[in-house]
Amino acid sequence: MTDTVSTFPAATRPIYWTVRRELWENRSIYLAPAIVGLLEVLGIVISALRFPDHVQIDGELSGDRAQAVLGAIYGALGMPVVVTALIVAAFYCLDTLYSERRDRSILFWKSLPVSDTVTVLGKALIPFVILPVVTFAVISITQIVTLSVSALILKFYGLSAPVLSTVPFATITLTLAYALAAMALWYAPLYGWLFLVSAFARRKTILWALLPPLGVCVVEKFAFDTDHFYHLLGDRFLGFLGAAFNVENPERFQFSLDRMTPLDLVSAGGLWGGLAVAALFFFGAIQLRRYRGPV
Repeated sequence: MTDTVSTFPAATRPIYWTVRRELWENRSIYLAPAIVGLLEVLGIVISALRFPDHVQIDGELSGDRAQAVLGAIYGALGMPVVVTALIVAAFYCLDTLYSERRDRSILFWKSLPVSDTVTVLGKALIPFVILPVVTFAVISITQIVTLSVSALILKFYGLSAPVLSTVPFATITLTLAYALAAMALWYAPLYGWLFLVSAFARRKTILWALLPPLGVCVVEKFAFDTDHFYHLLGDRFLGFLGAAFNVENPERFQFSLDRMTPLDLVSAGGLWGGLAVAALFFFGAIQLRRYRGPV
C-alpha cells in the first residue's frame, strides 16, 4: 500500500501566531504587571514583619470589620496593576505598527501570506484580551497571597477573625473580570487612535498621539469658549465606571454584585459610539499598513 498525502493544507492559525509573536517580542505585556504584583507582595511581607511598630489592633476583629478592611485591601492591591497594564497597553499600541516600519521588519512580515487585516486585528487582541487576562491573573494571585499572609499575621498576634472566610472571593473575582472587560471596551477608541498614529507617524509617535487632541481642545476653547472635547476625553478615560457600576461615591467603592449595571453598560451611547470610532481608527490603521512603507 502506498501512503496517501492529504491535499488539504494544514491550518496555519494566523491570528494565533500573530499573538504569539507579539508576546515573544513584547515581554513587558506580562512581565510589567507581574513585577508590580510581586513588589506589592514583598511590600506587604515587609510591612507585616514590622507589624507591631505601626499597627495596633485591640480585641477581636469582627467579621464585618474584617470584610470591610480586607475588601479595601483587595481594591488597593488591584489599582497599581491596572494602572501598569494601561500604561503597557498605551505604549504597545503606539509602538506596534511603528516599530516594524522603523526596523524594516515589515518587509519580511509582508512577504508572509498573512493579510494586513489579520495582522492588525491580531495585534489588537493584546490590549483587548491578553492584557486584561494577564491583569486579572496577576491581581487575583497577588490578592490571595496577600490575604494568606494577613491571615497568618493576625493568627500570630492572637486575632481570631476568620480572615479568609470573610472575604467574598467569588463576588470579587466576578466583579474584577467584569470591570476589566468593561474597561477594555470603553477604551477601544483610545486604543484605535494609538494604532492609527502608530501606522501613520514617521517619528515622535507620542507627540502625534498627544498634540492633535490637545490642539482640538485649545482651538475649541479660543474659538468657541467651550470645552466639550475636553470633557469628552475625560469621560473616555473614567466614564466606564459610571456606565458599568452604580457608583455613588467612587472613593468608597466596594466590590458588590448589586453595584454592577451591565444593562446600563451595553445600552450606553458612549460605549457604542466609542466602538464605532474605534472601528474607523482600526480600518485606517489597516489601510495605512497596507500602503505605508518603512520609515
